[in-house]
Amino acid sequence: MKIVVQVRLFPDAAQQAALRATLDRCNDAANVASGLAYQRRVFAKQSLQRLTYGQLKDMGLSAQPAIHVARKVSGAYATLTANIQAGNLGKPASKRRQAAEGKPIRFRRDAAQPFDDRCLSWQLAARTVSIWTV
Repeated sequence: MKIVVQVRLFPDAAQQAALRATLDRCNDAANVASGLAYQRRVFAKQSLQRLTYGQLKDMGLSAQPAIHVARKVSGAYATLTANIQAGNLGKPASKRRQAAEGKPIRFRRDAAQPFDDRCLSWQLAARTVSIWTV
């Protein structure tokens, strides 16, 4: 069973800086992975993980965030492919479709980064949670 929990954080200045640095690093890593995926035409989740894992780890990501980044990139390309197949970006010769197909997907610096139990440590009695950061 998958449970999604929305958590509101109240970080101090140092924690906020660590969370911002983590978000920036993950999205920079997503852009690197997206560039490699586009260049090599590797969009499947497992293949993309194999292709990018070492480089993402070298960027300072631990195992789970590196896998999340590869999964996020693969999902973005799956969404792009679905939109193209559905005709949402126009016909093959349209400028909009050519623009979408002609460059790697880019991730905003403040785009969301998913976390799961392997990146979080819950202390229920203390009502706190530890989050992996760079």
